[in-house]
Amino acid sequence: MAAAAAAVPMTAWKPKTNPWVIAATVAMAAFMEVLDTSIANVALPYIAGGLGASRDESTWVLTTYLVANAVVLPMGGWASSVIGRKNFFMMCLLIFTGASFLCGLAPSLGLLLFFRVVQGAGGGGLQPMAQAIMADSFEPSKRGLAFSLYGLVAVLAPSIGPTIGGWLTDNYTWHWIFYINIPIGIAALFLVQMVVEDPPYLKPDRKNFWRIDYIGVILLVISMGSLEIFMDKGEEWDWFGSHWIRFYAITFAISFLTLIWWEVWGTKRPIMEMRLYRYKNFAVCSFLMLMTGGILNAATVLQPQFTQQLLGYTATIAGLALSWGGLMLIVVMPMAGIAVSRFPARNIIVFGFVLFVLGYGYSALRVNLGMSFGFASWLRIVQVAAIPFVFISVTTAAYFGIPRELNNQVAGLINFARNIGGSILISLTNAFVTESAAFHQANLLQYLHPGNGVYQQRLQSMTSALTGHLGPSNAQGGAALRIYNSLLAQTSAQAYVDVYFALAAASAIMVLLTFLLDKNNPREGAKSEIAVH
Repeated sequence: MAAAAAAVPMTAWKPKTNPWVIAATVAMAAFMEVLDTSIANVALPYIAGGLGASRDESTWVLTTYLVANAVVLPMGGWASSVIGRKNFFMMCLLIFTGASFLCGLAPSLGLLLFFRVVQGAGGGGLQPMAQAIMADSFEPSKRGLAFSLYGLVAVLAPSIGPTIGGWLTDNYTWHWIFYINIPIGIAALFLVQMVVEDPPYLKPDRKNFWRIDYIGVILLVISMGSLEIFMDKGEEWDWFGSHWIRFYAITFAISFLTLIWWEVWGTKRPIMEMRLYRYKNFAVCSFLMLMTGGILNAATVLQPQFTQQLLGYTATIAGLALSWGGLMLIVVMPMAGIAVSRFPARNIIVFGFVLFVLGYGYSALRVNLGMSFGFASWLRIVQVAAIPFVFISVTTAAYFGIPRELNNQVAGLINFARNIGGSILISLTNAFVTESAAFHQANLLQYLHPGNGVYQQRLQSMTSALTGHLGPSNAQGGAALRIYNSLLAQTSAQAYVDVYFALAAASAIMVLLTFLLDKNNPREGAKSEIAVH
C-alpha cells in the first residue's frame, strides 16, 4: 500500500482557512487528551479513598486508559478512510468529552475503569489526527513551525498535568480532573466543525467499514494489553519471579510478533501500515520518537517522586517544580520550529540529543537531598531544554519521502511509538530506581555494626544529642533509627543519580543512531523520495 501510494503525485491543495487557525484548533483538542495521560497520577489516593478501592487497584485508572489509547492510535488511517478524517476527529472528540463527564460521575471503581476505557479509545484518535491535519494544512517547508505547536501540546501537557491534577484534587475533588475536559471539548467540537476540512485525496469509502482487519485489531488489543499490564505491574509483582508476569510477557511477545507478520504479509488491508517501516527515515524516526517519548515521560515521573518521597513536597508543590520546565518549553519550542525550517532535521536531532546528554549528566551530578525548590525547578528546565529540538525535528523527518496520502498512517504510528516508549521507560526507570537503591543499601548496611569506628562515633554523638529528648533508655535506639533512615534516604538519592546517568547514556547512543537519517534540505520542501530499505 505504501509503495503503491508513493506513485501518486503530490497535490497542490490548500485549506480555505488560515493554517494557523486550524493548527490552534486541533492542538487544543490534542492538548486536552494528552493532559489526561498524567493529570490523574497525583489523584490516585483520593480516587481510591472515594471509591473504596486499594491504591493498587486505583492504578488501573491509568492502565486502562493507556491500553485503550494505544490500541486506537494506529487505527486512525482505517477509520478516516471509512468516514473521513474530520468526521473521525470529531467523533473521537465527542466520545472523549462524553466519557470524561461519565468518569466524573462514576460511583464505583468498576464503572470508572469502564468509562476510562471509552475515554482512552476516544482520545486515541485525537493525537495522530491532529498531527496529520497539521501536516496536510502546511506545505512541507513550513511543517517545522506547525509541529512546534503540536510539540508544545505533546510535551507541555504531561508536564503540567500533575500540577493541575494536584491543585484540583487539593482544592475541589478528584471528579474535577475529568469535568475540566467538558467545556474545552465542547469549544473544540464547534471550532473543528467550522475550520477543518478534508483534502480531496482523502475521500472516504464506506465499503472500507466491512474491510476492517479484524485479526489485526484482536492481535493489537492482546499485545498492547499484555504489554501495559507487564510494564505497569512488573515491579509490584516481582517481574519474572511472578507466573502472571511471565504469562503476560510471553503473551505480548507472541501476539506482537504475530501482529507484525500479519500486518506485513497476512492481509491486504492492514490496520497498521507496517510497510511504512521499509522507509529508512521513518523506521529510524519511529525508534528515536520511542526514546524521546520515553525520556520525556520517565523524567516527568522521576522528579516528582524524588521531591515528594525524599524532600517531603506535597503533590501540588512537586507539580509546581515541573511547571518551570513548561515555561522553558514555551520559549524554546518556536525557536526549534524555526530551526527545523532552516537547517537539516538530522543536525537538529543530534543537537537535541547532545543537550539531553548534558542535561541528564548535569542532573546526575547535582541532584541531592539538600536541594531547594528553586534548584529543583532549575533541574527541570535543564532536562526539558532539548525536547523541542528533538521532538519537532523527529516528527518532521518522519514525513520525508512519504506520500501525503499516507500522512494519517504516519501520524498514527509515530504517536504510537511515543506513547509506547513512555510506558516502557516509566516502568524501566522505576524498576531501575528500586533495584539501584537496594544495591546501594546492601553495600552501605555492612558498615552499620559496632566494630565500625565511624559508625560508633556517629552513634554516640547522636545519642548524646537525643538523650535530653528521649531519655537515656531510648536515646541510643532513636539514634540508630535516625542513622538507618538517613542511610535509606542517601541510597535512594543515589539511585536517582544512577538513573539520570543511564538516561544520559541512552541519549548518547541516540546521537549515533541519528546519523542513519538522510540529511534533507528543508528549503527544497523534502520533495525527493527516500529509497525504500
